[in-house]
Amino acid sequence: MNQSLQDVQRQQGAEFAAGSIPASFGNEAIALQAARHGIAICDRSHWGRIQLSDADHKTFLHNQSTNDFNRLQPGEGCDTLFVTPTARTIDLATAYILDDAVIVVVSPNRREYLLKWLDRYIFFGDKVTLKDITSETAMFSLIGPESPALLAKLGIQPFADQSYAHHRLTTIAGQSVRVAVGSGLALDGYTLILGAESAAPVWQALVEAGAIPLGERAWEQLRIEQGRPAPDRELTEDYNAVEASLWQAISINKGCYIGQETITRLDTYKGVKQQIWGIRLNAIVEPGTPIKLGEEKVGILTSLTNTEAGPFGLGYVRTKASQSGLKVQVGDSEGELVEVPFLQRNRQGGC
Repeated sequence: MNQSLQDVQRQQGAEFAAGSIPASFGNEAIALQAARHGIAICDRSHWGRIQLSDADHKTFLHNQSTNDFNRLQPGEGCDTLFVTPTARTIDLATAYILDDAVIVVVSPNRREYLLKWLDRYIFFGDKVTLKDITSETAMFSLIGPESPALLAKLGIQPFADQSYAHHRLTTIAGQSVRVAVGSGLALDGYTLILGAESAAPVWQALVEAGAIPLGERAWEQLRIEQGRPAPDRELTEDYNAVEASLWQAISINKGCYIGQETITRLDTYKGVKQQIWGIRLNAIVEPGTPIKLGEEKVGILTSLTNTEAGPFGLGYVRTKASQSGLKVQVGDSEGELVEVPFLQRNRQGGC
């Protein structure tokens, strides 16, 4: 728990849930508008941060997840998936390559699991050190099209011409901060990783520069609207990596890794039975409710949020029955399948 950061956030109207997470700043409508059209800031310090170091750390991560790390240099990064040997999804992560280490950002409810899971694959002779740096660091997301302008206002040259997950160290409010391209959503922005002791002054400086605080409830709404799959919702052992429509996190040509054979087979034989879709609804429906086309069950609702335009959900829908604009029935609600920007349905190559 970062008490000094909490004190600053409480003065800005934060209500806390699950200990140190700002659930809301009492400004959801304003914060969502800022994320879409201006700039918002979200505290994601409760997300896990695992550091891999020692001589074999990059090769190890290359072999344990779905993307190609051998092509990456310090200052670069990418999304990657951790999957089971049959390519069932464990978590979607983002990795940042440093000179002598990799920082892997994982979902809050997968940190402890993945630490143990990765440790299990370190064999005698492997030069790999795992360290959980979550408590000694903080992480913020700047979200919105005005993010480059805010960085410029703070004297930081924007990364406008850099690719996703490109990162570098800079200084904000006199504190050392690693700034990376990408907000964690399909919205423009940046991810900031910094020492826990620097969190309060950096957060305050960003808010004073114009970023609107955005709480966990608003983040969850954006996650669902954008289509980012989450563990225990869309990422479970019921679904594989290709069904999760996350080709941006998968390399098909990098060689052997956990789950590679299944992913290659699914790609080669076009064996994807279902995929995630956004679903526009006209009534609230509980996740877990079947999605039907006429009397036939064609999928299941996995997440739901209530937006300004009405209820909106995510769900897996059978591939042969799914297309944008398709009308479906979800419990007592009528629904329409829509594309969501975070997903990548077709293979274009990994990082």
